[in-house]
Amino acid sequence: MKNVFIAVSMLIFFTMNSTAQEYKIVTTVESVVPMGIGRSRIIETTDTLSVDNFTTARTDGKKSNQKDVSRKDIKVNKFDETKLLNFYSSVGINFQNIASNDAMITSKINGLINEGWELKFVLSGVESDAGHGDNVGIFITRFIFYRD
Repeated sequence: MKNVFIAVSMLIFFTMNSTAQEYKIVTTVESVVPMGIGRSRIIETTDTLSVDNFTTARTDGKKSNQKDVSRKDIKVNKFDETKLLNFYSSVGINFQNIASNDAMITSKINGLINEGWELKFVLSGVESDAGHGDNVGIFITRFIFYRD
């Protein structure tokens, strides 16, 4: 009887731990371009790729398993694109636009949480105005979600 209990317990334990784990990345790109002429978006892919199809192993500086793929093969065609507002308007930084973007991003995060995703990591970076004559820049944030 004791052996049966242990066997059933182990079976339940391994069944519960054998569920697949998934990650999802949602990216926001917010324009740091004056006059509101940039494009800001929430991007979420709905397509999948396998990294193995695009990875080449190298040994001694030589490719050992050359794959015949081009950059266009890597591009996904299925993704959701949600419009956001730009950080700047014609008179400078626009705090109403930032608050509006926060509301949109919050809605996206809450929607994913309601679908069973858990926000695990947030990473951000900026490429901003590099001086006189450089009127381009973006603020990019990656939200990494996880679920069992």
